[in-house]
Amino acid sequence: MKVYTYSEARQRFAEILNIAREEDVIIQRRGGETFTIAFNRTSRSPFAIPGIKTKATTADILQAIKDSREIIAESSDPPDPRPSGR
Repeated sequence: MKVYTYSEARQRFAEILNIAREEDVIIQRRGGETFTIAFNRTSRSPFAIPGIKTKATTADILQAIKDSREIIAESSDPPDPRPSGR
C-alpha cells in the first residue's frame, strides 16, 4: 500500500491511478485525513453488447418474430396419424 501527500497525488494523479490497479493507494491531507483509492474491478454482463444501427422499425421486428414463430409451429406439427388413400 502506497501513501502520497495530497499535493503529490494531485501532481501525479494519472500515475497514481495506474498504481491503484495493483494495490490500494492512500492519500493523506495536511490535517491528517486519509483517503483510499482502490481499483474496482467490474465484470461485464454477457448481455452487455453494443447496439447496431438499422432502418428496421419496431413493426418490422415484431412481424419477423411472428413469421419465424409460424414457420417453427408449422414444422413441428405432428404428422396426421390417419392412413391415407384407403
